[in-house]
Amino acid sequence: MNLLKSLAAVSSITMVSRVLGFVRDTIIARIFGAGMVTDAFFIAFKLPNLLRRIFAEGAFSQAFVPILAEYKSQQGEEATRTFVAYVAGLLTLALALVTVAGILAAPWVIWATAPGFADTPEKFQLTTDLLRVTFPYILLISLSSFVGAILNTYNRFSVPAFTPTLLNVSMILFALFLTPYFDPPVMALGWAVLAGGLAQLLYQLPHLKKLGLLVLPRVSLRDTGAVRVMKQMLPAILGVSVSQISLIINTIFASFLVAGSVSWMYYADRLMELPSGVLGVALGTILLPTLAKTYANKDRHEYSRILDWGLRLCFVLVLPCAVALALLAEPLTVALFQYGKFSALDAAMTQRALIAYSIGLLGIILIKVLAPGFYAQQNIRTPVKIAIFTLVATQVFNLLLISHLQHAGLALAISLGACLNAGLLYWKLRQQDLFQPQPGWTAFLCKLGVAVLAMAGVLLVMLQYMPAWADGQMLERFLRLGLLVLTGVLVYFGMLLAMGFRLKDFARRGLA
Repeated sequence: MNLLKSLAAVSSITMVSRVLGFVRDTIIARIFGAGMVTDAFFIAFKLPNLLRRIFAEGAFSQAFVPILAEYKSQQGEEATRTFVAYVAGLLTLALALVTVAGILAAPWVIWATAPGFADTPEKFQLTTDLLRVTFPYILLISLSSFVGAILNTYNRFSVPAFTPTLLNVSMILFALFLTPYFDPPVMALGWAVLAGGLAQLLYQLPHLKKLGLLVLPRVSLRDTGAVRVMKQMLPAILGVSVSQISLIINTIFASFLVAGSVSWMYYADRLMELPSGVLGVALGTILLPTLAKTYANKDRHEYSRILDWGLRLCFVLVLPCAVALALLAEPLTVALFQYGKFSALDAAMTQRALIAYSIGLLGIILIKVLAPGFYAQQNIRTPVKIAIFTLVATQVFNLLLISHLQHAGLALAISLGACLNAGLLYWKLRQQDLFQPQPGWTAFLCKLGVAVLAMAGVLLVMLQYMPAWADGQMLERFLRLGLLVLTGVLVYFGMLLAMGFRLKDFARRGLA
């Protein structure tokens, strides 16, 4: 299996999903703007998403994938099928209980996570109604992520990478065609989330059947493998919960700021998630099962080399993205969102949050490369301890920054926390002798610095000669933005090519 080809495939498919995500957000911004209604929906949508990251993409995957890789390589097909069945049963039962509890306790959940909404009864009630509709999404998307984790372990990366596209398509269709049939209209988005979650799960099941792993869930607390996953999940839930608690605390802070603050941070976060999803999620998706298989085969040298490969790719691809996001914050926010009810003030406020987020982009994606270095060894305690320390530090940053920078201060606190988290993960990997950098890092970083500076200089010059970004229709704005992006890409990679970088230098092969 060629890791670079796998990364390219996952990244390309994820790019399609992210582009559709921007189309979705542009439509939502045009129809609903940035105010009370969108604040209510984004809070209702964020809460099941946070739980998804805890139960599925976060704690569950970290505990499940290394043990599944061990079963696959050492236990045989029938034992693996039995293991999958018992894990599916326990996961489904736990998620069903969480879903029912979330629906019944929706008002208390909103009061706890967005207390500022309680001052506006209409806003509070709308958010509660939306949460009750969107909360079952946690059950559907977590089971979808469970199936995706199995497919990734069997190197079927493309199928799980495509599934988020279905949620975006669902939300676009509901927003454009079904909004008039709901009262209030924003409820259409809540039902779109539920339909999208169901579509994501159903789409992957035939692919799971081809592997012979579409089995009926069974519930038992005596199966050794399932019990191991549950035991590993406990510290993993704590670790993932720490980062999600940080986001909830930020939401609490934002709920007390002026109306629109939650939406401004959401739209900025969506822009940041383009590189974060295309690169960070793709790298994490490929690295965790690859490292788990390498560790199960006791090849420590190859383990370290794969981590080094991931880190170098991260720097090559993410560093220019972070700089470009900061420099192009105004073109991005105006070209993508400033239409209809989304005002110039909304665009300006979103721009501030985006610049703050861009500072931590490299740290956010480095975490997705470094953390699998621990998870693949079934060592979850170390990342948990680092995450707890980072949570405390992030809240200190919040208190220091919110009074001066408002919502942008909250975004900057997340960025600084991510950089701290990544630095501590790297330090612990080196301290525990789990990672040895390959030769040539100094020259590598110097060449990257030159290429990034050249790209930034060209973009700054071009921005001076561009007309006001609010001028012109959507197509004209997109063409100008596309010209900037294309020029930046050509300058950056052209400089790297001139300094001796070659694509084949990043080609690596992993275990099948």
